[in-house]
Amino acid sequence: QVRLVESGGGLVQPGGSLRLSCVASGFILDSYAIMWFRQATGKEREGVVCFSSYDGSTNYRDSAAEGRFTSAKDSAKNTMYLQMNNLKPEDTAVYYCATDMVPLCSWNPEDVSSWSQGTQVTVSS
Repeated sequence: QVRLVESGGGLVQPGGSLRLSCVASGFILDSYAIMWFRQATGKEREGVVCFSSYDGSTNYRDSAAEGRFTSAKDSAKNTMYLQMNNLKPEDTAVYYCATDMVPLCSWNPEDVSSWSQGTQVTVSS
């Protein structure tokens, strides 16, 4: 069974940092793309950043995240990390990791095969 278990959310002040972890089971993480989505209150789920296993590239759906968010992989732990620096109040949302079970990224939630349970990130002073 494919599962993604996410952790690392919390409350942080503007300018602070958080690292989200996404532990994969039931498949080898290196085989497939891992996407990070977020959903703010009252808004639709949107893509943020994706790590493609096809070419090892990091792709940003949200240009505002580029330069602040980085996605990194620990293959030995079958875990993907999202390092979020210089956080802003507009980053506040529930964050999800997801896979489409193919090596290439997709920003369409309809293509997602498995979702994590989500973790709340709140940026506030």
